Amino acid sequence: MSEEFYRIKRLPPYVIAEVNGMRAEARAAGKDIIDLGMGNPDLPPPPHVIEKLCEVAQKPDAHGYSASSGIPGVRKAQANYYGRRFGVDLDPETEVVMTMGSKEGLASLATAITGPGDVVLAPNPSYPIHTFGFIIAGATIRSVPTTPDENYWRALERAMAFTVPRPSILIVNYPSNPTAETVDLAFYERLVAWAKENKVWILSDLAYSELYYDGNPTVSILQVPGAKDIAVEFTSMSKTFSMAGWRVGFAVGNQRLIAALKRVKSYLDYGAFTPIQAAACAALNGPQDIVEANRTLYQKRRDVLTESFGRAGWHIPSPKASMFAWAPLPPALKDMGSLEFSKQLLTHAEVAVAPGVGYGEEGEGFVRIALVENEQRLRQAARNVRRYLQSMGINSSAA
Repeated sequence: MSEEFYRIKRLPPYVIAEVNGMRAEARAAGKDIIDLGMGNPDLPPPPHVIEKLCEVAQKPDAHGYSASSGIPGVRKAQANYYGRRFGVDLDPETEVVMTMGSKEGLASLATAITGPGDVVLAPNPSYPIHTFGFIIAGATIRSVPTTPDENYWRALERAMAFTVPRPSILIVNYPSNPTAETVDLAFYERLVAWAKENKVWILSDLAYSELYYDGNPTVSILQVPGAKDIAVEFTSMSKTFSMAGWRVGFAVGNQRLIAALKRVKSYLDYGAFTPIQAAACAALNGPQDIVEANRTLYQKRRDVLTESFGRAGWHIPSPKASMFAWAPLPPALKDMGSLEFSKQLLTHAEVAVAPGVGYGEEGEGFVRIALVENEQRLRQAARNVRRYLQSMGINSSAA
């Protein structure tokens, strides 16, 4: 009875939880922690979406079990979104399934299509579900770079040449969480051709589809002709409509993968609360001005963050998309490591960030900063960081 459970043995301690625990303790002690660690939107959903939720919740027949794959209306709304936004045609019946956020969708699909003996290619650094969803399912992970340069393609070729058994699934996530890197359609065209040649499924996480900046819209892998032969894509309403706690996401694309996901989900859950699904329809079908407003707001926060932290002595590259900045540690403090640096910032600057090593060993030397505080609080965080850096003997020119 003392032996650890099989799947629990495969999960390391969650590094980010260590910083989260310290943050909770500091707040309990009365400290004003500026939390830039968790990607939890601080903005409300559109009023008409909340109104629809309340309206449908008043109906006596809206409180029973719901279809696990999503009501027909919400699947049609998602298909229409792909048509408007990407010019991609989807069959709501066979190529769309609603998920409890993109995270649950990925985990359920991992359960459906992988098991012991399967090898999955996943980016490093990456959001934890991109690896641990498949580890929990029993598969083995082989890491490939997150940065989409020529080294990425060389890593894919090495993986196919030297991994036994050959990998059968590739995870991609652009805009990337945590690195905020993006790709263009030419990248996906090359990737689809590679996947077909090597008989590899592609699972694309497009959770940050609408948080793009400087007038450069993100692209979908499904825009590539023939991509639906080998790919599914996950999206989320968490960031687009500030509905993170509602847990609304979608998987779309290849019919065989969607069918497998539907079948597993039919055993695991009964689908989201019907009023939430109706509200999701209202969000997808209704006015989209909130999407543009959120995008503009996050872009302003990005600019305030990079400008104010830069003046404080910490240069942070400006992200092209997502709600995160991927920040290298100040050079003078690089040897400290991302976990210790995050602890130091929390203790001495009262600023919480996520240590990069929590996203894989290749994340060491970085921290992830979430744009989830208003501009005033971001400037206050920069002032606190400046004081901390100065206490470490680092001035603007040295950092």
